[in-house]
Amino acid sequence: MSCSRPVRQLDETSRVPKNVSPVPSESTIPIATTTKRIPENIHAEGCFLHGKIVRIVDGDTAELLYGKLTVKLRLEHIDAPEKRGKQPFGNKAKQQLSDLCFGQNVCIVGDGDSDRYGRLIGVIINDRGLNVNKEMVRLGYAWHFKRYSDDMSYDALERQARAKRAGLWIESNTIAPWDFR
Repeated sequence: MSCSRPVRQLDETSRVPKNVSPVPSESTIPIATTTKRIPENIHAEGCFLHGKIVRIVDGDTAELLYGKLTVKLRLEHIDAPEKRGKQPFGNKAKQQLSDLCFGQNVCIVGDGDSDRYGRLIGVIINDRGLNVNKEMVRLGYAWHFKRYSDDMSYDALERQARAKRAGLWIESNTIAPWDFR
């Protein structure tokens, strides 16, 4: 199998965090590890990194095994309830993210930016071709993080989840993570 578009190369001008490149002497390497085990349906537009989700930190952070390196991912466009401080639905959001992508070979879509903690920011496309970030909002386990996202499709999904009282929206007094912190 091969990507439907060229694989992006790492070089000194990339915005991918430095710890993602496992090759010490080569100037460029393909971002995708191998395509042999990666289903064709996860080759999404903008996909720049393939790997296996090996850890779920919380409802909006996971770890991806890329070659022999572990890369921490921050899910773009969303903010999930905090586990630290025991915000309601924090553990359920973590479990939901796990159900959607843990142990799967996934594709990461994004531009290679990282946040202030060094986490790679991106959208996870799971082995069924599902946008995990949007699914977290649709199921009611994350907010659209409008401060860092202008993709209004997430806002529409949040409004639908609220109307259906899905996930955390079953409670009437939910507190957004940015206010809980």
